[in-house]
Amino acid sequence: MDRGTEREAAPGRGAGDDVVTEHTATGRVPLAVILIDRDGLVSHWSRGARRLFGATKEEAIGQPALDLLPVSGALPDEDETSPYGADEQTGPYGAFAAYDGLGPDLESSLDGRLSYPAAGRARLTVPERDRVDVLWWAYPLVGPGQERLLVLAADAGGLRQELPEGDSAFERIAPGFAHHTDFPGADELARRLPEILPSMSVDESARIVAQVLELGYPVLEFSQNERVPVTPDWGVARRAERKARRERAALAVAEGLPVPQEVADEGEDLEYVAVRERLEFLNEVSGRIGTSLDLAQTIIEVSKAVVPKFTDVAGTYLREQVVAGEGFPDGVPDTTTMWHRVALEHTDEPGRWDDVVPVGEAMPFPAHTPFFQCMTTGEPVLVPRISEQLGHMIASQFEKRDIRPLITGRSMLVVPLKARNVVLGFMILLRHPERVEFNDMDRVTGAELAARAGLVLDNARMYTYQESVAETLQDSMLPHIPALMAGCDIATRYLPGTLLGRVGGDWFDAVKLPGARTALVVGDVMGHGLNSAAMMGQLRTAVQTMAAMDLPPAQLLRNLDDLAQRLGDSYLATCLYVIYDPIASELHIANAGHIPPVIVRADDGRSELLDLPTGAPIGVGGVPFEAVRVRVEPGDRLVMCTDGLVEVRGEDIGVGLATLSESAAHPAASMDDACDTIIRTLNTRGGRKDDVALLMARLNGIEPDDVAEWRLTLDPVEAGRARAVVREQLHEWGLAKLADNATLLAGELVTNAVRHSHGRRVALRLVRGDTLLCEVDDDDPTLPSLLGAGPDDEFGRGLHLVGVLAREWGASRTTTGKTVWFELTLPRR
Repeated sequence: MDRGTEREAAPGRGAGDDVVTEHTATGRVPLAVILIDRDGLVSHWSRGARRLFGATKEEAIGQPALDLLPVSGALPDEDETSPYGADEQTGPYGAFAAYDGLGPDLESSLDGRLSYPAAGRARLTVPERDRVDVLWWAYPLVGPGQERLLVLAADAGGLRQELPEGDSAFERIAPGFAHHTDFPGADELARRLPEILPSMSVDESARIVAQVLELGYPVLEFSQNERVPVTPDWGVARRAERKARRERAALAVAEGLPVPQEVADEGEDLEYVAVRERLEFLNEVSGRIGTSLDLAQTIIEVSKAVVPKFTDVAGTYLREQVVAGEGFPDGVPDTTTMWHRVALEHTDEPGRWDDVVPVGEAMPFPAHTPFFQCMTTGEPVLVPRISEQLGHMIASQFEKRDIRPLITGRSMLVVPLKARNVVLGFMILLRHPERVEFNDMDRVTGAELAARAGLVLDNARMYTYQESVAETLQDSMLPHIPALMAGCDIATRYLPGTLLGRVGGDWFDAVKLPGARTALVVGDVMGHGLNSAAMMGQLRTAVQTMAAMDLPPAQLLRNLDDLAQRLGDSYLATCLYVIYDPIASELHIANAGHIPPVIVRADDGRSELLDLPTGAPIGVGGVPFEAVRVRVEPGDRLVMCTDGLVEVRGEDIGVGLATLSESAAHPAASMDDACDTIIRTLNTRGGRKDDVALLMARLNGIEPDDVAEWRLTLDPVEAGRARAVVREQLHEWGLAKLADNATLLAGELVTNAVRHSHGRRVALRLVRGDTLLCEVDDDDPTLPSLLGAGPDDEFGRGLHLVGVLAREWGASRTTTGKTVWFELTLPRR
């Protein structure tokens, strides 16, 4: 045990005491640590307890504490004479029996009735050691979990030879409590307090330390004014002594002699303690990291797991490809590799590191730095102390920022973050100069820590990468529908089924059709994952192609069913196909096993599920499809969705459909707000696992006054007539600014239609909506194409003019021929 000189302002027990004393005494005591549960059974038994009381850990755990600590009476015995005489007031405290005033005696404490801290001296009967004079401290520990009693005990006899005043000083020693702030180095005392406690998790240890500090720090008392804080001594020899013992052991082995038992026991104890501490730390770190698959969150968890228990500063760097989510980085890092500082945890004052080495900075590292050595070899690099020279060399990489004050004199350990033998990044761990430097065992611990952290980071990286790929794939398959179509406004929403499956088979679409009509589509491929997404992409492309051919809804679904049959037997999907004619104010609908749409009427706000023929899903084959026509009015809203929005496991789908109808009728300031209201209402019911596709269209219609139609004969002079009626109509609508371009382009389309038509009259139509639409119909199914026209060619320039002057143009086949159309942007009013 160590001796020391303590000079302190003792708190004293009486008011007004402010006595400064100097006393030479020991405060470093070999301790036994015991935990006793609510039933009085031992749950922890330290090696110190084995030495003091004789029982091994295996013999003690689960046994009644009173059987292991038999109490024969408090000191002094009744037949002994008090060192202060018969008078209880003689001496600083009176008779030793007065120590019972600190709490119940040890026997009652062990019996589980202690509700406040207690301390005392007791004489215990120990096998083969007669009676032992014991100092003890007892702390009640409160939750979480069952209440327990923490008992610290020491052999008082060991102090007799350490005290210069001899037996009289020894007899005055008593255990007591005091605030740890009553002594110099209070922070150091608090930091060393966990050394007294049994090994446990960081959170539990922190709770117990807080309780012990609140109840009172264990002390040795010599008088009312003289106290020495107790610091543990596990009986571990100093480094030089251990080295000498190891040398003796090696010599004994070399000479063929048995190793001294004390050396063998010591080596076993030291190795056991060191390994156990490392394993407990790694187990604790493993439990704290990897709780999320989010890469940023995982990085923060890894950094916080090692500070402050293992290190005081932890900086995490990752390769550029890892941060960018570009997949697994290729090749060995070199001096051009960019490393991003993604996290920095430290115990210094706030802001000390943030301005000098900010998170988010990217930089390469030269070949002569320990960081480059770590990243290229994939092995930890240990620098016991950063010298002035090394500190200057490292600081030179930070240009105008001087980081030497932050790193010089600290111990540094650089550990690689690897996965599948590829370095993803590394961690720079620094300890304060006053803290013990990193050693070889720390290097091994750091390597194991980095291996676990690297695996967790790689899992998060892979998930982030796959999620990015899935989102890109899904975005590429879902159309970007314009908010405004001819005669209607459209809003959409898509929700993936789960975080782990961002790709699904639900889709929606809107296709522009001849006659200012719009095709609205919602479909749902059965199943999840890439296979469903791939089938969804094929079906969506097929629907767009057939919609451009202006096929009737029932015929389109029949063709789609045939296509699914050719693609494979396992292809099944539901689909709802709607053609909206804003001029006729009509919906033409066909259904293939999909849930019905909801109509919200504008006049009274009433909502209803449309009663449609259900039809069979796409891919069943051999089943006819029916189409119905539904009258609508301007301002009505059509709501189409997939079953993932309304279907919840264990609940009838009718409940979800009723909720959909009710939420769709809820007033909203905009189409987006109306969609959000529906999603919010149905998505909070819980249990949703499927994807969700939602399409809402406000059917504004087109007024008759905004439509003008003419029938033209198959006479070349009709092109001039077409130009005249178009100019006259545009002046009537107040669109004279568009007259020149509109008449030129309309004349070109009519000229082509008259030339190629077979007998039916040519139809010319103008529609005023969000744009000016001009359509020309004829009975020739051959679609026009752009031709290369030379200087002397008579034909081939008409469609080039249309392509240059029109906002948009196109052509599509119809059941009777074809329609060629163009749009012009309306002038600002």
